[in-house]
Amino acid sequence: MLLGRRSLGVPAAAAADMHGKDCVKVAVRVRPFNKRERDAGSRCVVSMVTSSITIQDPRESQSCRSFCFDYAYWSHSSFARDHSGLYVPEEPGGRYADQNSVFQDLGEGILENALQGYNATLLAYGQTGSGKSYSMVGYGPNKGLVPKLCDRLFQAIGENQDTRQCQVFFSMLEIYNEQVVDLLSRGSRTPGGLRVREEQQRGFYVEGLRTVPCDSAAQVEQLMEQGTRTRTTAATNMNANSSRSHMLIILQLKQIFSKESITKQSNINLVDLAGSERQRSSGSEADRLKEGTAINLSLTTLGNVISSLADVAVGKKVVHIPYRDSALTKLLQSALGGNSRTVMIATLSPADICYEESLSTLRYAERAKRIQNRAVVNESPTERLVKELKAENTKLLQRLSRLGQEGRRANDETKELRQLLTHNELQIRAIQTLREQHLQEALKDWEQQYANITQERRMMQMHPYILNINEDAQLSGVVKLFIQEGDWDIGLCDSSPRSICIRGLGIQERHAVFRNEQRRVTLTPLTGSKVTVNGNAVFQTTDLQHLDRLILGSNCTYLFIGFPSERGGDDWSRYDYDYFLSELAAAEGIHLGESSAGSSQTDPSLLAVFYDYVKLMPMVAEANQMSQELNKGVQFKLEIKNLAMSDSKGHDLQKEIVVRVTSSGRKQVWMWSKAKFVNRKFLMEDAYQQHQAASGDERVEGLPTAALPRDEDPFWDPVEPVLLGTAHLWLQSLAFRIPLEEQLEVLGSEGTEEAILQAQLVPCTSTGLPMGEDDILIDPSELLGRRLDFQLVLDQCCGLRWIREARNRGVQIGFRFYNCSQPLYSPAVWHNVNPLLDHRVHFASLHTSQRLLDHLQSSAVVLELWGLQEGCTDLTSCLEGVRMTTEGIFIIEEAGPTDTALVDSTELSCSARALQQDMEELKSVNTALRKENQSLREQLNAARNGE
Repeated sequence: MLLGRRSLGVPAAAAADMHGKDCVKVAVRVRPFNKRERDAGSRCVVSMVTSSITIQDPRESQSCRSFCFDYAYWSHSSFARDHSGLYVPEEPGGRYADQNSVFQDLGEGILENALQGYNATLLAYGQTGSGKSYSMVGYGPNKGLVPKLCDRLFQAIGENQDTRQCQVFFSMLEIYNEQVVDLLSRGSRTPGGLRVREEQQRGFYVEGLRTVPCDSAAQVEQLMEQGTRTRTTAATNMNANSSRSHMLIILQLKQIFSKESITKQSNINLVDLAGSERQRSSGSEADRLKEGTAINLSLTTLGNVISSLADVAVGKKVVHIPYRDSALTKLLQSALGGNSRTVMIATLSPADICYEESLSTLRYAERAKRIQNRAVVNESPTERLVKELKAENTKLLQRLSRLGQEGRRANDETKELRQLLTHNELQIRAIQTLREQHLQEALKDWEQQYANITQERRMMQMHPYILNINEDAQLSGVVKLFIQEGDWDIGLCDSSPRSICIRGLGIQERHAVFRNEQRRVTLTPLTGSKVTVNGNAVFQTTDLQHLDRLILGSNCTYLFIGFPSERGGDDWSRYDYDYFLSELAAAEGIHLGESSAGSSQTDPSLLAVFYDYVKLMPMVAEANQMSQELNKGVQFKLEIKNLAMSDSKGHDLQKEIVVRVTSSGRKQVWMWSKAKFVNRKFLMEDAYQQHQAASGDERVEGLPTAALPRDEDPFWDPVEPVLLGTAHLWLQSLAFRIPLEEQLEVLGSEGTEEAILQAQLVPCTSTGLPMGEDDILIDPSELLGRRLDFQLVLDQCCGLRWIREARNRGVQIGFRFYNCSQPLYSPAVWHNVNPLLDHRVHFASLHTSQRLLDHLQSSAVVLELWGLQEGCTDLTSCLEGVRMTTEGIFIIEEAGPTDTALVDSTELSCSARALQQDMEELKSVNTALRKENQSLREQLNAARNGE
């Protein structure tokens, strides 16, 4: 049982105050690396000792943060798979925490609380792909908390049926974009979702939520499958990512104790929260449009509630706890600071490339563990109301009896009491009838769904089919579309009897044709449709083989399952969403696997960038499709920033993913960061869904769309200058006072040639006159302590690709020199592919130091080519903090007292070295002269002897 811990040293008064309080229990689980993390060369930055977790900053090895929780589970390593498919510790008693270990600590406590009549809640929190679904639901034989809890619940009911009568009711809902959706309802979605209402006795509840009575764990499992199917279909139709929605499973346990005449009712809330990185990404970078207003509201509000309750727990005064600010926090009010015993399991990846998300998860969990609830044993609200009405009827009958015995004439009062009695009896009957009616409807729906599931299983043994693959592993393999004999159209059309109806971005009315003939299945794309098979776009009839991967439109991903005779014992689980993305990336020349050319020598940080690239590929495809269908005329393209760029020392710059956004009409260009693009894509989805609703779901390209104001349109931004590329002008010649004239290739972020830049470095006098050959230095140290003047001359740009693409554009050159904190810019030039720049800047060092001399001999000035577009303002040089002479000369160095001493000592040292070199040269010359003299003497003596 999960009870609040009490310190042994707590005083009696404090202990009395703590009576009935239960702190939220927090568990943290660390998962293994996934395939992409292994391919990216990730290293583990998380360590665990008992219940303490330490995370290390991969950029700074000395920076570590430690956290302590109620439970900590190491599921990253030291495990093996047994013959039944279960993941177990490699050695008995090993550190690996399997599904059973997690359930024994968390699930058993939740079950015990529920059987005692307490509300119990389990929250799963973490970034998308961190293992939430595996911990909650599990996979294959590795059952998670939810199915294990259901098994144990019905087992406990069977063991205690002599002492109590039990009923279990199942509900399943999803919260997406602040709309509550009943996942067990077969009807169409209520516009705006179901309403969350509040009653004094019931608290917050969902009006009209379907509740199904269950008598076995198998029935619960089938209802979960039905709810997951509804969730998958809706997510595909709405182009909604499941990682942005919260899923709630509610198990109501009603226990009737006949001997004690007591009815207990407890709610078990099992909550799979949306991916936590969605909360972080929106705040990581300023954007004029906030993310999705409602899309991220629930997680943000949940964070605010947890923070407020944590402050209350440590004695801070909190005026308001914002439960009412979102649908999720309304429904979780009892779980957080209310009448419930609550457990949170936070899951995280130990990979260095997930450091920020994992640290955020640990901080969130640390705040949650401070929350205190006050749990009490519950009675059924309906039962309580009926009991109160019956008690009131008993009192009314007693009162009528007394009036009759006293013989008083109280006809009016008697009449009134009888009316009240009749009204209460009708109300009791109505409540019971309505409840029975709802249960009968739910049972009828369940029986229909069960028949459908049975029929589907029969079809699987007869025909080939395609199986959906989703980013959320829990939603994969849910939808099965059967390909029976003959020709079958697949697309939006559902009127034809021989059609397979699917919905999603880029799906046409008739998208493609499946043909099942003579035990051979082919797929033929129709004109204008996007079809990808095994990562490659196809345009002709293609034979399908068992386990081929299909992508229809922009985001409908399926695995082809062949005829039953072809299947054998194949495990299709390896063909997950990541596998599809890896195939698409390989088609674009990006290989993240064993075939990667870089192998062990590849920079892990570069692989991490490619990991982001692959992850964003489907999002960019979806954004392009939405732009096309909404007639926005905007094109999105992934780029790797700084892939071919370096700093002034020639060192590689940090690489990151950016999205190049181009408006085809006005030829405007924006460069969006990854965080900004992800934020904007969520807003695009909102606009797209509103367009669908407004057009009656008539998905036809070119359909006019309700125009958003420019400042609210997620496809648009105010124009601004764009960094096109850089060139390096090396400074070494200045150390020898040698003029340099170069034609520099300006390279874009990915190595493309953007222009040729003609530039010069001209050593000059203080008045700007160029120096001659006589001023060239043999030894750069001669400059130490002396004045150095030179000019940077930007002559001309040639072959500007930026201008060639659109003549209404312009360019500027930006650069920083030495210790200048702010960049300087050349004047803007417009409308010319080969513009003359004729820009000259005079720099001077009044007292040249060894530091400047080292800089000149090892560094370059990085010349940045900036693209201007119609509507944006020119870039201007910021001269704040820059020292200039009255003649406009930029001072890059001037000697202070410390510098002078340094220069003097350096000069003395250099002079000593120069004298020593002169002495050595003189010695060498002297030795040579002596040898020459000796030779001459010998020749002279020989001549004399000859005479």
